[in-house]
Amino acid sequence: MNVEARTRDFFGFLGLARKLKIDAADLEQRYRALSRQFHPDYFYNAPAAERRASLERSSYLNDAYRTLKNPVSRIEYLLSLERDVSVEARSGAGTTPPPALLEEVFALNEELDVIREEREGGAPAPEWKARLDRAREPIERKRAEHEAALDQLSAKWDALVDDASAGEPERRRVLAELQERFLERNYITNLLAGIERELSQ
Repeated sequence: MNVEARTRDFFGFLGLARKLKIDAADLEQRYRALSRQFHPDYFYNAPAAERRASLERSSYLNDAYRTLKNPVSRIEYLLSLERDVSVEARSGAGTTPPPALLEEVFALNEELDVIREEREGGAPAPEWKARLDRAREPIERKRAEHEAALDQLSAKWDALVDDASAGEPERRRVLAELQERFLERNYITNLLAGIERELSQ
């Protein structure tokens, strides 16, 4: 891949602004057009260096499409570009609950302890599973709140991208909020996965 292609991000590679609301049909169309352009089959008789470059471009295009197609990975990727924070540092979400979720996490952990005791004490499965379902409800509500907040922040970010007069402090503020909500969302997802594991036992 040439230097110019390597230095461009996924958005730029697909000819898109760094926005979080992307038209799926437009993205698909851009992907298909570039796929035809970079497909290794067209470089079958080309010199080895060109064939290798074609494979690299095609692989990069697939990564870009896969990342930008999914709204969650799109936010994560934008944050990695704009906030210069490693994906591992963000997506790990850590073992310490974000401050905004402390109350819910504390209540859920207490309830899970009681449910485990009931299960180990021989309580009928429908009984403790129903209790587990009830424990999941406030976490599901939090997830819905976070999805709505991420949606609003995404729209704010896109408006700033369109606004040439928008200042860097405002951009940084929205990105910081996006990152905070995104980390909390990851933590909520992990909590819900934990509940699913309990239900499957």
